[in-house]
Amino acid sequence: MSVLHQLNDEVAALAEKVKLSLVQVRCGRDGGAAGTVWHPDGLILTNAHVVGGARPRVRLPDGSTLEARVLVRHTSLDLAALAVDAEELCPIPLGDSGALEPGQFVLALGHPWGIKNAVTAGIVMGAGADYLDVKYPQRLVAVNLSLRPGNSGGPLVDSAGRLVGINTMMTGPDSGLAIPVNVAKAFLKEEIGARNS
Repeated sequence: MSVLHQLNDEVAALAEKVKLSLVQVRCGRDGGAAGTVWHPDGLILTNAHVVGGARPRVRLPDGSTLEARVLVRHTSLDLAALAVDAEELCPIPLGDSGALEPGQFVLALGHPWGIKNAVTAGIVMGAGADYLDVKYPQRLVAVNLSLRPGNSGGPLVDSAGRLVGINTMMTGPDSGLAIPVNVAKAFLKEEIGARNS
């Protein structure tokens, strides 16, 4: 087997594994965005801008759809924690966004333009840098890959399948920004004392 075929198979297997932690979040008639399973007992992380006034509904990887409760929503961090009545969900192992370096391979998952369980590959352009034209209080991870409406709230994972960020916005045709997983860990620990944070 050639190196290219081996790499292709490994990336496809990685994507399939991460899809087990990817959910779809819908609020009212708005288009679907994404969410990331954080804990097996129904804790889901997404962007604050994904959940508005309407009560969100979450479509799980097994195809079932459940009403979700918004546990906490932090608009300036653009993070929200949701709870659904489900057990034995599949969270992604947590990585360390502080260890990210430019040039590292990453995958972003979500539902861009309604395409369910879509996967985009790229590299880290910058991690821990301040982007002065973006109104976020924390430092963000810049990635060289396509993020589109529907990717928001989905996972950004490294080559080992560890969660390193939460996709939050596109900044150009082939670039986007993600909230570092270390920010998400601190957010959940402070706000709800989440297990595995």
